[in-house]
Order: sequence, then C-alpha cells, then structure tokens
Amino acid sequence: MNRIGFLLKVKPDKIAEYKQHHVSVWPEMRAALSRSGWHNYSLFMREDGLMFGYVEVPDTFDAALAKMALEEINAKWQDFMAPFFEGVPGLHADQQMQTLEQVFFLE
Repeated sequence: MNRIGFLLKVKPDKIAEYKQHHVSVWPEMRAALSRSGWHNYSLFMREDGLMFGYVEVPDTFDAALAKMALEEINAKWQDFMAPFFEGVPGLHADQQMQTLEQVFFLE
C-alpha cells in the first residue's frame, strides 16, 4: 500500500460550505473511491483553507487518479466542487493536487 499526502487550497469564502458538503459526501462518490482502491482517505484543513489530504492506494497515485477518472460520478463531483478551490482555472481539484514527498513513517 502506498501512502500519499497532497495539498489543495479552498477559497477562504467557501470554507464553511466546503466543509458542509463533506459532512455527507455523495454515496456514489464514496463507492467509486472504494472501487478505485482509495483507502483511509482523509482531509485536514487550516483556517485559511490550506488543505492536506492523505490516502492509501494499492498502486501509484497516478493510477488511483486514472481509475477515478473512469468513474462518471467523479466528473460530476469534480464539476460540483470546482468553484471551491483556488488554482488554475479550468482544472479540477484532482488535477491540481500537489503531492508531498514522504520523509518519515513510523511502523
């Protein structure tokens, strides 16, 4: 299992609404993530909207993203969530995740 950490930035004026949408992520989206091998997926956010994500995947992160790209619900979720993120206009959040290098892991 590969552990992946990534960063994204939620627009400050959208933080409360973003959090509210994640109280109950669409069941179809949750099922697609599971089918695509995403395990222990967690999101953490600072007050300014900087978000750290963590996920465990059986293959590479690129492979996990590619599997999700095949899911019709992912495109709908990404379109719905696009207005919440800072970044490059026209790119979805899953195309802008800045992955972090793991430098330590305590087994």
